[in-house]
Amino acid sequence: MDRINTSRRTVLGLGTAAAATPWLAGASVQARAATPGSATSTGGAATTGLEELGITELRRRMNDGQLDAERLTRYYLDRIDRIDPLLHAVIELNPDALREARRLDAEGDLGRPLHGMPILLKDLVETADRMHTTAGSLALRGLRPATDATVAARLRAAGAVILGKTNLSEWAGGMSLTHHAGWSARGGQTRNPYKLDRSPSESSSGTAVATAASLCVAGIGTETNGSIIDPASVNCVVGVKPTVGLVGRGGVIPGVPSQDSVGPIARTVRDAAILLGVLVGIDDRDPATEASRGRFHRDYTRFLDADGLRGARIGVPRAVYFGYSHHADEIAERAIDTLREAGATVVDPADIPTAEQLEDLPSSMVVQAYEVKRALNAYLAGAPGDHPRSLAELIAFNRAHADRELRYVQQDGLEAVHRLDFTEREYRQALATNHRLSRAEGIDAVLRRFRLDALVMPTTGPPAKIDLIRGDSYGGGASTPAALAGYPAISVPAGFAFGLPVGLTFMGTAWSEPNLLRLAYAYEQAGRVRRPPTYREADIGF
Repeated sequence: MDRINTSRRTVLGLGTAAAATPWLAGASVQARAATPGSATSTGGAATTGLEELGITELRRRMNDGQLDAERLTRYYLDRIDRIDPLLHAVIELNPDALREARRLDAEGDLGRPLHGMPILLKDLVETADRMHTTAGSLALRGLRPATDATVAARLRAAGAVILGKTNLSEWAGGMSLTHHAGWSARGGQTRNPYKLDRSPSESSSGTAVATAASLCVAGIGTETNGSIIDPASVNCVVGVKPTVGLVGRGGVIPGVPSQDSVGPIARTVRDAAILLGVLVGIDDRDPATEASRGRFHRDYTRFLDADGLRGARIGVPRAVYFGYSHHADEIAERAIDTLREAGATVVDPADIPTAEQLEDLPSSMVVQAYEVKRALNAYLAGAPGDHPRSLAELIAFNRAHADRELRYVQQDGLEAVHRLDFTEREYRQALATNHRLSRAEGIDAVLRRFRLDALVMPTTGPPAKIDLIRGDSYGGGASTPAALAGYPAISVPAGFAFGLPVGLTFMGTAWSEPNLLRLAYAYEQAGRVRRPPTYREADIGF
């Protein structure tokens, strides 16, 4: 039986951080909703200076009559039209976005938590409208879902305007063993808005970039291992990777179901908390959500407390999750000082006992290969439309369209998954090993031993330069323990190295989102790190 390297950054690449080339223009946004007017021509003063405003303030302006859903939607469409040619974050616009906004205005607020808020979805989330759902692949351009994904349906029910789909690392980073963050054959190369020659990280690249650049109020990402928190970190936004089972994944193109999460990416912890409350709940199409019964909350903002760090016990696992980037370490140390000043007790060191094993774990490769092969084959076989019906057909399609699909990125990740064949027994043993080392002997062990509320560490280092020819330059990150455990993690902006963002991750046990949001919010309020992007071109730097 074939075996491949078991490092998480070289196994299957699902949802990991990477780098790619800045000068490739990529595909332009398809199916624009309308020719959007400028802010000055479609709303005057009501639609100027909205870039950094959050959901609460935008809704207040709507309630005061200063703004409505149509004007706000036009505002974001205009920003996409003007700014996204630099970024390639948006892969497709909803041609009915303005119609949806007008309908919401006609209906009135009705107390919906996201009334009139334009939201972008990662191009893994199915929508039953005139948009495509393609995982960034040319192979799925014929896929037309019959129903919305559960998260899309919940956003609509909460009053959101589905503005469009965002670019991503093709097949959520699982196409190639040499990762190229934010590149897909359909969407081209997404760029970091803080410096355009830098990686947006992967695989929720477009969602994080679009949110950072205020091309939407907030967005939806997915994570298998790092795909929400890593791009959140390098784009100076907040990313919430929920406990597996808290948010339903029905209608979301799968990766590794035992690890896959769907979660919000926003400019503030408050906005992320508002979105999370909309997304959670039992999903008839996702059996994993049964475990969340009695554990989810419709309003996570009630846990937000600016004084929430006072009395908290925070652990700092240094053995593996520090040391790969002195820039990230320096920023994290300043953030830890802020935690202390805000009243937290910092326990240092509080290392995850299994940290070294988790970063190079053979069982992780077995689980990924087994689950991806079965989940992707099942998805392709059942999805409507004219497209490859299996992993084998997908690989053949890419070869037949190698000039576009394989020009920069090989498909050795997909080919490895197709080639490897593990038994059910091997898989079950591997999954049990993953869970034992990451849960009972890992995160839960250190939390219990030191009586901790959470762990904190730098999310990942400053973004590397994009290089599609040679692939990533990746140093390290914090995502693996929570990924393998299926536990929650939140990345919050922590600082800048030469103008490049670095985030701080708060990590905890299963269903601890209320506690993590409380801590992350208190840190955000104490640190006040977030600042808008600069859109710098390449210059001299590390």
